[in-house]
Amino acid sequence: MRNPIRQALTRTITERKRGSRVQVPPSDQLVYGIYFAIASLITLTMLEITYILVLRSFSNEIFAAISLVIGTILGAFFGHRG
Repeated sequence: MRNPIRQALTRTITERKRGSRVQVPPSDQLVYGIYFAIASLITLTMLEITYILVLRSFSNEIFAAISLVIGTILGAFFGHRG
């Protein structure tokens, strides 16, 4: 697989009867959602940096949004693995 996000979200399940391993790929909606979340994270980080450079202060609201996006990404990875 050339897609690292799809590869990271792919589950490997061992069948009980045969003992063979089967790989279950993630849905396209999940993969596109992770792409959107990463793009949002990059955009919000650039916005926070711009806010700090221009206004010389820290925005708690933007930082809260960054924390929310990070939590969403981590929740998707750990929740899908389980």
